[in-house]
Amino acid sequence: MKNQTFKFLQKNKKQVLEAWMNNQLEDQTLRDDLMSNDELRKQSDELLTTFLKALNSDNLDNIQSREFEPVTDILNEISISRARKGFSPRETGLFVLSLKQALSQLLEKEYSEDPKTLYEAFTTIHKLLDSLNILTFETFIKGREEVIVRQTDEMSEISTPVIRVWEGVVALPIIGTLDSMRTQIVMENLLQEIVTTGSSIAILDISGVPAVDSLVAQHLLKTVSATRLMGAECIISGIRPEIAQTIVHLGIDLSHIKTKASLASALKLAFSMLSLEVKKIEKNRQTNG
Repeated sequence: MKNQTFKFLQKNKKQVLEAWMNNQLEDQTLRDDLMSNDELRKQSDELLTTFLKALNSDNLDNIQSREFEPVTDILNEISISRARKGFSPRETGLFVLSLKQALSQLLEKEYSEDPKTLYEAFTTIHKLLDSLNILTFETFIKGREEVIVRQTDEMSEISTPVIRVWEGVVALPIIGTLDSMRTQIVMENLLQEIVTTGSSIAILDISGVPAVDSLVAQHLLKTVSATRLMGAECIISGIRPEIAQTIVHLGIDLSHIKTKASLASALKLAFSMLSLEVKKIEKNRQTNG
């Protein structure tokens, strides 16, 4: 690309920005619910200014070069921000592609009578923006992966709440599949709550676990062992008939662990272990005569 083309684009920056903004605002997928037009213009202006400044470099074939670091830094920040806000990959990719369209329109108009210069300009600009668009997708995907991991961790924490059901008794209802990662979260939450509350009995309720196989059973045994190391006794409740049959069929020995069919039964056993007795108080009804 000739130096005159650099100067032409920099001189017409305002025109490029307006064309770019029009391309974005006219797109039917514009997410004005996630980003205001003022914020969109600010992002566009910042990226365009930095991009045009980098065009003065002789190293136009490598966007990873030192000259393009400010451009890639801004684009990475924008991509991560959009990933966290809920933009789709297509919507994020169009941000760069619409700039490519705006630059192409301006260059085509300026060099319509100079095919050679137009071809050189197109080739350089398209190659640069295609590379930047790929970088946008890569960064966006990383951002989405971070969001997914964070949401997964948050859901795991929410799905494994430790409840203090009585003084000295905590319960942890487990819902869904119990894998290695979730077992670790279960143990950490349960042990922390035992320390915090000073509880001596922990109830693991597996009523919401769809099925128990040898792996799930091993995870339960690890949790029971960790609980005992903290000086607390563990009761497993929610042993349905089909789960009991599966455990027997697999040859898993749970004879050293207290088990109950329901959470209510487990709580009753916990009261007994703590030498507590719950009685129903009958109130005498007085009839006005």
